[in-house]
Amino acid sequence: MLKHRHDVKPGLSGLAQINGRNAATWQEKFAYDITYVQKITFVGDIKIIFKTVGKAFIKKEGISSKNSVTMEEFLGNK
Repeated sequence: MLKHRHDVKPGLSGLAQINGRNAATWQEKFAYDITYVQKITFVGDIKIIFKTVGKAFIKKEGISSKNSVTMEEFLGNK
């Protein structure tokens, strides 16, 4: 199932970016990617764009993780 996250081209933002960005774990990010691929809609994309603007540029939430300025290194799936 995890391979399906590559069924769509990467974009400017996504569910993982608006739901924690670097504060989310890699497993959470993968789950958001799969959810997006399964429920892709134009209206959903518009919502993601507006939420990205709100979280990244206005509130500046989720930019840093708890342990690092950015995201911890990906060490593979368990």
